[in-house]
Amino acid sequence: MANIWQQIKDLFQSVEESSPSQPALHALIERSEAEQQDYDFWKDSLVCQQLMDWVHAQYAIYLVDVDAIEESMDFLNTPSSKGFVVHFFKTEYSRRDALHFLDYLKDCISERLNYRKQMSDMRTYNRPTWVESTQRHYLKPRIDFTTEIFNQQYGNILIELILRNDKPHQLKFQATNYNDKQYSTAGEFKDLMTVVFD
Repeated sequence: MANIWQQIKDLFQSVEESSPSQPALHALIERSEAEQQDYDFWKDSLVCQQLMDWVHAQYAIYLVDVDAIEESMDFLNTPSSKGFVVHFFKTEYSRRDALHFLDYLKDCISERLNYRKQMSDMRTYNRPTWVESTQRHYLKPRIDFTTEIFNQQYGNILIELILRNDKPHQLKFQATNYNDKQYSTAGEFKDLMTVVFD
């Protein structure tokens, strides 16, 4: 019996000492059959279409007037990295919507572009006043090794959803390109947005 209590004590201590680099839980994302069926229903729903239309409209506004976008959106723009962040905690979208949106973006990239899933994982760790969980999909362009210059398309794509106390906090969609002579020039982010959202 003492051994069980020690294991429980060790578990609570590992959760208390967890961090993004040392999560208490780390696993690959595997959706159950029920989750997959719910996702298949959701991706054909009005909610999915509204969410896609809203993000696309916010991007169009951002291109014209950065200050006019809603406070629940941000856009990333550095020389090597472009993307957007949806602050779900400032919206009415549910945990279900956020999780399905994460998977839907991944599927759009995999199905519409020549990309492969490099990794899909989830991590859970303790913060001072909440438990944070991160689910992420990391996708890379398929490389044709018969060519001298590799076509990087839009670079590597990270889609990451952060949950705080199991409530959706934010989703980040980020394309990071290679700055290397072995790779072609990355495509424009606005073209990637057209592929994903049109």
